[in-house]
Amino acid sequence: MIALVLVVVLFALPALLNAQTPPQAPSARSSDDTPKVELFVGYQWLNPGGSVPVPGSPTTTTNMPSLTKGFGTSLSYNFNRFFSIEGNYGGNSDSNTNSINTVTGGPKLTYRGDGVNFFVHGLVGFGRIKTDALSPVNGFTAILGGGMDLKLWRPISLRVFEADFQYSQVTFPGNLNENFDGALLRTGLVFNMGGAPPEVPVAASCSVQPTEVMVGEPVHATVTASNFNPKHTVTYAWSSNGGKIEGKDTGATIDTNGVSGGNYTVTATVTDPKAKKNNMASCTANFTVKEPPKNPPQMSCSANPTTLQTGGTSTISCSCTSPDNVPVTVGGWTSTGGSISGNGNSATLNTTGAAAGPITISATCTDSRGLTASSSSTVTVEVPPPPPPLATKLNECDYSRSVKIKKPWRVDNDCKQALEDPAHALQRDPDAKLVVVGNAGPDEKRKNLAAERAVDVKAFLVSGEAQFNIDPSRIECRTGNAGTPTTEQWIVPAGATFPNASSTTPVDESQVKPIPDHPKPAAKKAAKKAQ
Repeated sequence: MIALVLVVVLFALPALLNAQTPPQAPSARSSDDTPKVELFVGYQWLNPGGSVPVPGSPTTTTNMPSLTKGFGTSLSYNFNRFFSIEGNYGGNSDSNTNSINTVTGGPKLTYRGDGVNFFVHGLVGFGRIKTDALSPVNGFTAILGGGMDLKLWRPISLRVFEADFQYSQVTFPGNLNENFDGALLRTGLVFNMGGAPPEVPVAASCSVQPTEVMVGEPVHATVTASNFNPKHTVTYAWSSNGGKIEGKDTGATIDTNGVSGGNYTVTATVTDPKAKKNNMASCTANFTVKEPPKNPPQMSCSANPTTLQTGGTSTISCSCTSPDNVPVTVGGWTSTGGSISGNGNSATLNTTGAAAGPITISATCTDSRGLTASSSSTVTVEVPPPPPPLATKLNECDYSRSVKIKKPWRVDNDCKQALEDPAHALQRDPDAKLVVVGNAGPDEKRKNLAAERAVDVKAFLVSGEAQFNIDPSRIECRTGNAGTPTTEQWIVPAGATFPNASSTTPVDESQVKPIPDHPKPAAKKAAKKAQ
């Protein structure tokens, strides 16, 4: 039976299509290609989901097996793209005498996409169930589900799947009521018939010759219209975003005089004033307008001086000319350090606060057409020389206690401890020297006392008991006028000068000798005589 229905439908299909849809170009497509009628024919499988009486024992039931032999068909009438009324028939059986046949109808909703349709439906009607045990019985049937159709060609679609819930309610002899909650699967072909005939969209094609011209050369444009009603007279409208266009019917000319170089578009619009829809088509074509070659300006910059100390200034001079002899201006002065102030072709770089290293100064030359050239020059800021080293007064020795024991030249223990600092400073810096300035108080009458104090300090550092062993050539003895019983110890690094050289006097160490801390009696006598 199924094969017979399919053969009939396939043989009848060409006649149905020819009666419903006139031939159109293969590329044509309607704005709404919803068919008026959709006929589905295909295979269906059913799992009844219910029980039937057992042969020989009508009051005993057993589950009805799946019915693999099946045929389904439906006919849908579409009121619009989405809503239709569907009539549905389905029949299934097995190798025995079990069978279920249903006739239902109801609404169907379809979402029509590009190449695929999805649908849902809800159907009600009656079903007829036949078993091995009993005669056929009829009952209420409802179907709820949906599926997907794949568009193979406008007249034919493939129902990829249809999955439904099939509910049936029947009463077997002996008032045996049974409910069937079945699962129904279908697949097959959908034949699309009727509906609006495909509509060929109107079209227009534009071209230009040549596609690239120099300023002032004309461009010729043409348009070809297609699929318009040949019995109607169409109108042509031309426009262009560059140049002056004059169009007549299918041709137009564009005057490019005064047009800036660049890419432009010409547009043609073809209209059928008698048609109510599908009556207008537009197209565009591109063309390029090239200007005569433009040479950018040429620029060079120089700095004077190119090397300077921080805080100095340098003059930057730039020259700019145009190969095309158009006016040029110089500006846009910038620098990577310091501050730049420019006026015309020259600028001044102020390096106050600038870090040592190269500074790049740049400027831009612009001609009257907007073409530019840039140039730069470099000024190097040198690292300033380090400041000269300074002499430092480390400490003083106070001879007040030595005066009280009547040895006013004596380096006492406090002074010996104080002399450790200059000794260590000389040891740390082998290039440094020490200046010892001896002073005497206003009441001290001993001759050369200030000088003796200085040479005694030197003697302690050179060969004293502390064994500092300082090279005597690194110690200079001088006398000062501080008016106090003291010696001053000044450390003088290499390259530094003693700041009080003009107010102190060098000691003649060939005349003034250091006095031992415990002079021999003869020395004591000589010292007493010298007093």
